[in-house]
Amino acid sequence: MNKILSIFFGLIFLLAGNGFSQDLDELMNAELKPTVDFATATFKSTRIINGHSIEQSKINQLDFRISHRFGTLNQGLYGLFGLDQSEIHFSLEYGLKDWLMVGAGRASMNKTYDGFAKIRLLRQSSGIKNMPIHLSYFTSIEINTLKFPVRPEGTSNYFHSRLSYVQQLLIARKFSESLSVQLTPTFIHRNLVKSELDKNDIFALSAGARYKLTKRMSVNAEYYYTINPNADILDPKTYNAMSVGVDIETGGHVFQIMITNSQGMREGSFIPQTTGSWADGDIHLGFNISRVFAF
Repeated sequence: MNKILSIFFGLIFLLAGNGFSQDLDELMNAELKPTVDFATATFKSTRIINGHSIEQSKINQLDFRISHRFGTLNQGLYGLFGLDQSEIHFSLEYGLKDWLMVGAGRASMNKTYDGFAKIRLLRQSSGIKNMPIHLSYFTSIEINTLKFPVRPEGTSNYFHSRLSYVQQLLIARKFSESLSVQLTPTFIHRNLVKSELDKNDIFALSAGARYKLTKRMSVNAEYYYTINPNADILDPKTYNAMSVGVDIETGGHVFQIMITNSQGMREGSFIPQTTGSWADGDIHLGFNISRVFAF
């Protein structure tokens, strides 16, 4: 009887030992298997400041955004340093896929409605797949709904005159846990402009950066160099948009506060239509608030 029990328990320990050895081999193989490590949180929000970043809402996430830009600081105490005036933009933005984000909004400036799509093409990664950059494509359409001015008899106003279009490539790299940089070549077409001196087609190049200060706070900067040979002789004269701001994450909110020489909050306004000069003190205080809901 003792021999039978010894053989029985010996078989159990032998099988258990084989199973443990097999589990250990699987764990070691899993550890040694090559992986792809994607760079995350290149920027804290879907905006650097005014312009889009390569970040986008995840699938089934809804982002409700409210943005304000006040009047210029050089109004002094009489205008409460610009707080007596403001422009607002609000939008709903949704992640249809992890690689596809769409949105629609409305701005008080020129009573503009806009819709956009942002498509992720490449993700920065290391490991078995090495990709040095993020790359996304952004496209939008904007509709100016201000009342048409009274035109001479015999002439007509057309709906397509209200439309403008934006195309961008968003090229970004996260250099470290603290520093991220993005370049954004941009093309804007406006069906109707105010004068023959202005251009229907505008090209621009943006450089934006984020430097992380703490786990929940970062400093951002953004500059759009706009190629418009008639910028100096337009009335009013236009300038390149430049902005500096701070991102603060508070749970499901991302709060961005900034100073900028542009009061517009859509690409079709702040890129070709910035009329404020930093040198003249035409600086606007502003903020963006983002609240994300998951479905």
